[in-house]
Parts: sequence; structure tokens; C-alpha cells
Amino acid sequence: MAKLDADKNRAVFLTQDEIPDSWYNIQADLPEPLPPPLDPQTLKPVSPEPLFRIFAKELVAQEVSQERYIRIPDEVLEAYRMLPRPTPLVRARRLEEYLKTPARIYYKWEGTSPAGSHKPNTALAQAYYNMKEGAERVCTETGAGQWGSAMAMSAAMFDLKCTVYMVAASYRQKPGRKTMMETWGAEVFSSPSSRTKFGRGLLERDAGDPGSLGIAISEALEDVLGDERAKYCLGSVLNHVLMHQTVIGQEAKKQFELIDERPDVIIGNIGGGSNYGGFSLPFMADRLKGKADTEFVACESKAVPHTTKGAYTYDFGDTAGMTPLLKMLTLGRAYKNPPIHAGGLRYHGMAPIISYLISKGFMRSVAYHQNEIFEAARIFARTEGIISAPESAHEIRFVIDEALRCKKTGEKKVLAFNHSGHGLLDLSGYESFLSGKLQDWEPEQVSPPTLVR
Repeated sequence: MAKLDADKNRAVFLTQDEIPDSWYNIQADLPEPLPPPLDPQTLKPVSPEPLFRIFAKELVAQEVSQERYIRIPDEVLEAYRMLPRPTPLVRARRLEEYLKTPARIYYKWEGTSPAGSHKPNTALAQAYYNMKEGAERVCTETGAGQWGSAMAMSAAMFDLKCTVYMVAASYRQKPGRKTMMETWGAEVFSSPSSRTKFGRGLLERDAGDPGSLGIAISEALEDVLGDERAKYCLGSVLNHVLMHQTVIGQEAKKQFELIDERPDVIIGNIGGGSNYGGFSLPFMADRLKGKADTEFVACESKAVPHTTKGAYTYDFGDTAGMTPLLKMLTLGRAYKNPPIHAGGLRYHGMAPIISYLISKGFMRSVAYHQNEIFEAARIFARTEGIISAPESAHEIRFVIDEALRCKKTGEKKVLAFNHSGHGLLDLSGYESFLSGKLQDWEPEQVSPPTLVR
């Protein structure tokens, strides 16, 4: 592999022949097995068989697999080429110059997909497996709309019908996302909705309920259980979802090898954990094997501080309590998520894999207010040209702060982050920020559940 000059190249590209041919499954390299999902009635490990009614069987198998690598089907690889993958690794030179930092800043740019984010990496896989097993319709939730957009696009590619329950706050803030999904053929409903029993109950109590990912998940599950031809797809949290996203980190490792660099800090935002997991886990493998001392930093919202103030305990993955219990960092399924513009971060819990790694000290997490992340996004836009998704602005905030710290200490760290998507459909958030009307939220008190430690 020919080396490139890191000081001369703005971006590092791979050919389409270099798309990873397998997903990386970190479960094979964890120091111990993840705590298993539990049946909420018996508090005993859940058998995979009942999940076949909800998910494609192959996805359930991947969820519990201990194989290190799982081959990507040819049809999914071909769909990845359409996105197109591989995505570039870009050096943020103008940001470095603006900050006058000795740190070197790189970002993996996932906003190049038609859906505008990293989400198609798993949406295409999930649509493919459901199509192969004979499903006629897929049903899902979406927070900010990136996942719903990716799922709608992927369903169209594999000739499936698609239903999306979109968190009400984002449904109102980001009508462009709804239009995208409907253009791809999906039906989209504001959640909580009148289509489900659970949604109707919430609306009766509060007609203006802003919704949450947990609520939208409950509605999607209720919908699927009422239709034998439908299957459920999830955009984050579960093991197989994070695994599908590891094409990002595997590509990034190759790209860093090409310029003979090694990241000192791996950064990303966390809502459910998919984009950061996809970027970080291939690098984490070296940390777990003692081959690297890389630092891993996950960035969340102070309005939904699930890892910085949550408890590592068993909790439901949805608000209605329909899922198995998952061992994760959580604020509790009843947590009322404020209507922040980073809709993808409005989830009460965290992926079991990310939760485990944080609890064991392999990762750490930080939290930010809305205004400070939009300020970071403005700096990034004026230096690098990209208008970032509010979710991605969280890691940009950390990168800027860390780069300024390096300026004081003289450290020449290599900072790498996953830029998970563009913010061209989040302009109402930017408008509120620029006009000084953006509100910060932070809970005065958090009472996470204590179901099962």
C-alpha cells in the first residue's frame, strides 16, 4: 500500500474495491460477554426465537453472534457502492489554522449519502435481509429524520413498503425530512400518533407531547405486532446495528495507514450509539488487545445526559415497556426528552456495547448545551464549509475545545471524529441560534431506574 504525504493531502480516498467485505463484530474481542437481554417477567435471559416475529432471523443471529467478522452480502455491497462508499477521510486544515493549534484534525465524512448521513450503512442491510425473508413492509421510528430517510430510501431499493413514526418535535421542526421519506415512498406519522393504542393514550394526556425515540419505538413495535407481513427495523442501539456501521471505522483505519497517521483521540456523538460505534469499534479492537492506547470520547446532549448522569442498569428499550430488558446506561424509559434540535440524541438509553465500554473505562463521555454546539458548528461551517447536523456538532465542540487545549500545552495530538451527517434540513435550529432564540435544557434532577443492577 503506497503511503501518501499527510501534509500535502486534504482528503484520503479509497477505491470502491476497498469497501470492507465483512462487518466487524466487537463481541468477539470484549473481555467478557455482554450482559444478556432479560425477559421482563422472569428476569431470565431471553431466547432468540420470540424475536423472529419482530426482526429478520438473520439480524437476530447477528445480534447474538460471537464471530469476529460477518460477510457483507454482495447485494448490500453493491448498494454501498451506490451511496457511494468508501467515504473520504478529510483533514480539517482551515479549522486547524483558525484555532492556531498544533493538533491535527481529521473527520470521516458520512454526509455524502443520498440520505445525508451514515444511516444507510445499516438501513440497506436491514432492508435486504427482510426482503430475502419475505417481508412486505418494514416499520421503524426516527428521531431527527436521518434514520427514517435512510430506511425509506433502502426500502425503495429492495421493493418494500415502509412506515415511519417520526418524533413529534422533529416532525414539526424538520418538514423537509418528512418530504424526503414520502418521496422515497414511505408513509410518515408524527409520534405519538393516533394510529396506535399507546400513542392515543399519550395524546389524551398531552396533545402537545413532543415525543421521543422511546415512544416512537413503542408505536412501531405495536404496528408490527398487528401485521404479520411487517417487520421492525431499528436505527441504533442494538449490536447488529453498530456492527453494520463498522464499515466506517474499517475504512478509516485503512485511510490513516495510507498517510502513516494514528489517531490519539477518537470522537463521536451518541444518541443510541450507532455512528460512534461504527467509527470507533474497529479502533477499539486494538485498544482491547493492548496494541494501542487511543482515547475514546463520546459526546452527548446535556438535555439528555444518558451516559453522564444515567445509571448502568437493566431497562426497557422503549417507553411502553414492550422490549426485553437491556443492560445499558439509561435515564429511564419515562424520561421526558426536551425538544432539542439534535433529535437523534433524544433517547433515554445507550447501546449496550457503548454502555459496557464506558462503564469499564475504555471510553469516557462528555455533555454539551445546544448553544455551545451550534457555536462550534458555526465555526466549522465558516472554516470547513460544511453545515453540520446538530448531532455531529457535539463532537465538533469537543474537537475545538481539545484543539485549543493542545494549543496551550503544545501537544501535537491527532484528533479524529466521525462527521455523521449534514445539517441542510436542520436550518430552523441554526436560525434559532443565529437569532439568539435557542433554548438550553438540562434536568435539575435525574432518577434512573433500578430494575436490575
